[in-house]
Amino acid sequence: MPGQRSITEAEKLAAAKLGGIPIRRDQMAAVANIYRAASAVRQHLENSVLRGSDLTWTAFVVLWVVWVWGESETRHVAEEAGISKGTLTGVSRTLESRGLLSRAGHPSDGRLVLLSLTDEGERLMRRLFPQFNEEEAFVTGQLTDEECRNLAKGLRRVVLQVEENGEERRQSLLNGAEPAPRRSGRRPKG
Repeated sequence: MPGQRSITEAEKLAAAKLGGIPIRRDQMAAVANIYRAASAVRQHLENSVLRGSDLTWTAFVVLWVVWVWGESETRHVAEEAGISKGTLTGVSRTLESRGLLSRAGHPSDGRLVLLSLTDEGERLMRRLFPQFNEEEAFVTGQLTDEECRNLAKGLRRVVLQVEENGEERRQSLLNGAEPAPRRSGRRPKG
């Protein structure tokens, strides 16, 4: 893309900036490239196959989770999609207004909400997912099948490291304190 720095250029700039700082360069490159790859793939899929169905990445992931898991509580959908419950509320309402998702109260706990695909949502996913998968094949086109399997295994190990040990690590880094609330980046009025 014009005006966008290449990954090679960014890596050279980072190496120059970090010259004398003792860091783990291979680990930095791995995490930076996980982020870059995720952003590039997400942007490509949103601007190609998802655009025709007027879906964002997040909306697609919510549909995918409900399609795969079936009717599910909102808290489980949010967790599986990697989004907050507040974000899920907005996304699910939008998908509901489009006739793709239905929201219903839990039969035994009125505080809980269940999400399920409508027939239209089911038809959309059956039509859309093969196109989505074709783009998954496109973005991994420079990798062999074996390299794809090895990459998936390695990334699963990264996820497991965070899932299994991340909370303990966070507690250790913060001396057992809760993390400070997130801020919007705006300065307080004064």
